[in-house]
Amino acid sequence: MDVLMKILQVVLALSLLIFIHELGHFMWARIFGIRVDKFFLFFDVGGKALFRFRKGETEFGIGWLPLGGYCKISGMVDESMDLEQLKQEPEPWEFRTHPAGQRLMVMAGGVLNNFIFAILVYACIMAIWGQSFISNKGSKIYVNDLAFEMGFRNGDEILKLDDYVPEDFAYLQADMVRKGAQTATVLRGTDTLQLYIDHSMTGQMLNSPMMFDLAVPFVIDSVAAGGPNAASGLERQDKVIAFDGEKIEFVQDAREVLLRKKGMETTASVVRGGDTIAVNVCVDTAGLIGVYMEMPNIEYRHYNMVSAIPEGLKLTWNTIRGYLQDLKLIASPQTGAYKSVGSFIAIGQVFPSSWNWYQFLDILALLSIMLGVMNLIPIPGLDGGHILFTLYEIVTGRKPGDKFLAAAQMAGLVLLILLMLLAFGNDIGRLIQ
Repeated sequence: MDVLMKILQVVLALSLLIFIHELGHFMWARIFGIRVDKFFLFFDVGGKALFRFRKGETEFGIGWLPLGGYCKISGMVDESMDLEQLKQEPEPWEFRTHPAGQRLMVMAGGVLNNFIFAILVYACIMAIWGQSFISNKGSKIYVNDLAFEMGFRNGDEILKLDDYVPEDFAYLQADMVRKGAQTATVLRGTDTLQLYIDHSMTGQMLNSPMMFDLAVPFVIDSVAAGGPNAASGLERQDKVIAFDGEKIEFVQDAREVLLRKKGMETTASVVRGGDTIAVNVCVDTAGLIGVYMEMPNIEYRHYNMVSAIPEGLKLTWNTIRGYLQDLKLIASPQTGAYKSVGSFIAIGQVFPSSWNWYQFLDILALLSIMLGVMNLIPIPGLDGGHILFTLYEIVTGRKPGDKFLAAAQMAGLVLLILLMLLAFGNDIGRLIQ
């Protein structure tokens, strides 16, 4: 059932985003009086479709191969590779007879739609649920082996990455890699230190999850009413500093200690007010004692429908910028970032196993941005390739020939197939591992 729910969400999200993208091309073509021959969600390979109908000069339908969609614009060299039409005399309603500026807008229409849709979705999220995140200010890190090797220590507070002051704790690792930070300024106890970041370790940083976990002090917020220690005497604001004399500073330190004592009784050293007292507690068979911790530095922001729109615009812009930085890393083989490229399988793993409107919309906005940015890459076969050739025409006054465009389109399709094979290969490799 979990797999079916993920598949449903992937199909629904990608279908909606592909429709919105192709609708952008369709709208601008019709605005300029350019004929659209076909508008299809999914591909009707072999001329077979699940559903089709004709309205005016355009055939609409749903193909049987769910690997995308297309908007076939009359008189344009596109993925259909229909070159017979181009051998005929140009017609006034064809793409090729319109000014370069109009053709540029038709080509950019899909990407514009994806970005506008992301802004609207993020604005809806902000207006309905608002925004919450763990503020980096005052938050301490709990490091994995790689971060320790790089010089970070448990309890450090990262103040700056070069001159950039991080705001959201969850993005510390991403910010450090994306910005290519040379140094990290950290607060360790009462000392401020500067750590130099070795960029030969970028590949390891990209493939090392949870370099910086949130170091959570073992300060009790509440005791579970039905838990093993409901009557133990533990109270809110108690700070546990040891179990049977084994010192702990953070919740993460306690995990290994409590797992060794599961199903047993242990003595907790607890700081309460200015005193340190001993409290006998029971550890259940899962290595838990049935208490909830205080979560520090959670920041909440609320918006109305008006203020949510600029926040949606800001979030969309920041996401676009971050994704562009990710693509830059992927284009650098030495980083190993290309190993993180994924296909529909990777997308499916991002969605939750049960329906959640907040998560679905959040992922939907991110995928819309990814689809828009990916289509801007100047590869023939993608919108970015068409835009590049049109900009060349605007600057030089010379239009690339149809034979050149057809050859470039074919080369672009081959490259896209290779990228798709890389993505599927990475996904299969991760599943095997």
